[in-house]
Amino acid sequence: MRMVRLTVLGSGSSGNCAVVSTGRTTLLIDAGLSAKQICLRLESAGYSLEQLDGILLTHEHQDHTGGLEVLSGKHKLCLYATPLTQETLLGNLKFRGAPAWKLMNTGSAFDFQDLRIECFPVTHDAVDPVGFVIADEESRLGVLSDVGFVTNLIKDRLRGSDSLFVEANYDAQLLEADTKRPWATKQRISSHHGHLSNDQAAELLEAIAHPGLHHVVLGHLSDDCNDPDRVVKRIQESLHRVGVKDTRVLCAERRKLTPTVDVARRRVSLAVSSGLVSHQQMALL
Repeated sequence: MRMVRLTVLGSGSSGNCAVVSTGRTTLLIDAGLSAKQICLRLESAGYSLEQLDGILLTHEHQDHTGGLEVLSGKHKLCLYATPLTQETLLGNLKFRGAPAWKLMNTGSAFDFQDLRIECFPVTHDAVDPVGFVIADEESRLGVLSDVGFVTNLIKDRLRGSDSLFVEANYDAQLLEADTKRPWATKQRISSHHGHLSNDQAAELLEAIAHPGLHHVVLGHLSDDCNDPDRVVKRIQESLHRVGVKDTRVLCAERRKLTPTVDVARRRVSLAVSSGLVSHQQMALL
């Protein structure tokens, strides 16, 4: 059965890049790792640069676009961006090969092969940052990268997602106690145009969680101001509070790829009822 799958190649302050794939389509979400690392991690995940059908860009910051210049010299890129993001990148980057641009209208959806893709506005200190909902007939993936404040529109767009890839950048107590960052940097991180804290991510999930939520993949964790065990516990507590107990919560890795996850649970109930799959087999799926 075809299904949307998510593989995070790397996620953190130094670089962000993920693969969304079906049996027919392979897309990157951002390209903030080095071109070398993107190619190596694609290969480790069972993909190749030549397989890519396009790159969806959330915004123009270096940790989301840093690999584009070199990648454009290795392979003809098709970049999906809003007009303001395209304009900024064309002014900031020296592409080694001219990419093909596909412009997205914020708040609108478009069909791409077997996927329906919608971009929606988010608050961050970029020119036109967006999140995504990526869906096929079986699966719905919500993607929320750098964002400082969760709006009602964000909640509305992400509701009903089978899986979520959501930023959880910092723990408020660890950020406050951090001695490396000046006060102004801490203010920027925690502002409405900065990044999501663990508490904010948990509040979002508590608001939109449902029994069918399969995976929550937490991204963009700060090395200094967050802790994977702490944030997973915080998210699980919020999910359990609203009666959602079967969701798998994991943190995306910064320095290596995160194992591929199926966006939706496999629908085997009909096969079980017809005797094609036993209950014992179903338990292994």
